Amino acid sequence: MKVGFFSPLPPARSGIADYAAALLGPLRGLADVEVYADPREAGDLSRFDVLLYQMGNNGYHASIYECALEHPGVLVMHEANLHHLHAERTIKRGNWDEYVEEVAWEGGPAARDFAERVRRLEVGPDYEGVPMLKRLLAGARGVIVHSDCVGRAIREAGFAGPIERIWHGAWVDRDAARQPMRDVYRSKLGLAPSTPLVGIFGFLKPYKRIAEALRAFRRLVRLRPEARMILCGEAHPELDVEGLLRGLGIEEQVRVLGYLDEEDFHRYLEACDVVLNLRYPTVGESSGTLLRAFSLGKAVVVTEIGSFAEYPDEICLKAPAPPHTGEEDAIFEYLNLFVERPELARALGERARAWVERECPWELAAERYVRFLESVVRGVDVAAAPRLVPAEPGPEIEAEQILKWAQGEGGREYTNTHITRIAKTLGLVPPGSAEQSVLEMGAYMQMTPALRYELGYGHVRGCYYGVAGQVDRHEIESGQGERFVCEVDLFDAEKDHFPYGDESFDTVLCCELLEHLTADPMHMMGEINRILKPGGTLVLTTPNAASLRALYAIVNGYHPGFFPAYILPRQHGEEAEARHNREYTPREVHLLFWEAGLEVTRLETGEFLELPHPEHHVIAHMLSQYHWSGELRGDGIYCVGRKAGAVRHRYPGWLYA
Repeated sequence: MKVGFFSPLPPARSGIADYAAALLGPLRGLADVEVYADPREAGDLSRFDVLLYQMGNNGYHASIYECALEHPGVLVMHEANLHHLHAERTIKRGNWDEYVEEVAWEGGPAARDFAERVRRLEVGPDYEGVPMLKRLLAGARGVIVHSDCVGRAIREAGFAGPIERIWHGAWVDRDAARQPMRDVYRSKLGLAPSTPLVGIFGFLKPYKRIAEALRAFRRLVRLRPEARMILCGEAHPELDVEGLLRGLGIEEQVRVLGYLDEEDFHRYLEACDVVLNLRYPTVGESSGTLLRAFSLGKAVVVTEIGSFAEYPDEICLKAPAPPHTGEEDAIFEYLNLFVERPELARALGERARAWVERECPWELAAERYVRFLESVVRGVDVAAAPRLVPAEPGPEIEAEQILKWAQGEGGREYTNTHITRIAKTLGLVPPGSAEQSVLEMGAYMQMTPALRYELGYGHVRGCYYGVAGQVDRHEIESGQGERFVCEVDLFDAEKDHFPYGDESFDTVLCCELLEHLTADPMHMMGEINRILKPGGTLVLTTPNAASLRALYAIVNGYHPGFFPAYILPRQHGEEAEARHNREYTPREVHLLFWEAGLEVTRLETGEFLELPHPEHHVIAHMLSQYHWSGELRGDGIYCVGRKAGAVRHRYPGWLYA
């Protein structure tokens, strides 16, 4: 897929420029992308499959806006208002007629009358009342937003096409030198490592509640005179920060650092204990600075409004937005809490860091971009499409082709009970050849013979839990007299080195094993990556902790696990089967693959057992009523991925504490 990508780029002093630069790295690994800050330099746009426009509300986007009108594509709406942009590309160029006509087209006769008053300099433009979205949205092929509140505004502006919410990406920082650099930048401020430091970052505009934050900080200083604050960002002509500091008498406790380059901005953010990211009013904009603060594990206070209200309550504290009272009181109480109880600030920050590692890595954002762009190019309604582009399934395998290998009455009963899952799993395995090899982990021999006789793999190997180094030899015979021999290696998948060379297998099956692991699932995933050939396939199945069945159980007061029970001891001292330790959601399985360097090519859920579920309609109705996703709610997760690179993170924060 060839993508034309249009956005402001560094060194432009624009958060969207920084966003675009961060997104482009992983996006270029997934699609053929050409990038232009000025579309007029791009030449013939017909060579692209899709045009992608990063849209913001300032003059950096003037030529991008005009290109998007003439050559519609997919819009990334960073906020739900473009009136400032429209004023810059018309009023500032002396083109009052276009300004008035466009405002009238958007808002009707009353808006025209107001715009004429603006022309006569009687009033300022109605920036908040007329968002100036309709003209641009009229021809758009699709829209990407970072929050549901912007998505709703796009719908209210009349857009009926596909919309996809993709969280703003986060700069996940794993720098081992973070603590020393924190102390270096604190020393530049003349601060000890233990001095409480509050920071406000970004363009110092009045709507970022700077005055309210400074008043709350003055109250903190009365209790904790050692507390300090830094203001890092470009000054705004409508906000006299120095005058505010003098009036409040806190010039000694607050430093105004002004505009900072990328390195200093990041390091001063790192040096803070608490970050304030407040605003009112809002048009749904997201904040790259906020995501940076989350990724650095900072305790953050936001305003409970717009996109900021959508962040989970467990990762940030939220101050009430006007017209609700108590904003300054809440800011003060939160600051005082963090200073008095620094362990609470650290805990909040660590939860924030874990959340962005799970939800907002740039690589994950890029994958979601590509999925949405491909759906637009194909003309698929993304709301009805599977969550990921499905790979071609393997050949359909009949139940009798599996049942013929069942050994004894017990084996046939078990296989027959689980035939839905087994047949579906085999249908996801890519067909092999006489030269190709496959490993089945947790091999029970129910579907192992089919890997050779139905899917064509020349080398079939199994493995199972046991004493490392031991090899069991299984010989079974089908009902038609075919003989199947398979060697099964024993080891602990969570701690032992798998007894295979690097890049040994074309395909690995890990079915109904993940949920049993007790200590270190990424060890297993890393070893699977190692033994897979480049481009090789992993097929993984596991129960779905977010299924309709699980939700129904919770609502009715029962445990949501697919198999939460403890297992009775076996007779004669035999070891009991391993119980389920941790069940996963589809999103977590997707993340697990990504952390392990595997690109997901198919992710779906479905039945494990063919049973009626009359109770599920109640939960499905509940999800629909509250506009929660009903996708990926089957009992079992079926995931297929290919080896795309090395393991990304050995101990991802969302999985390990």
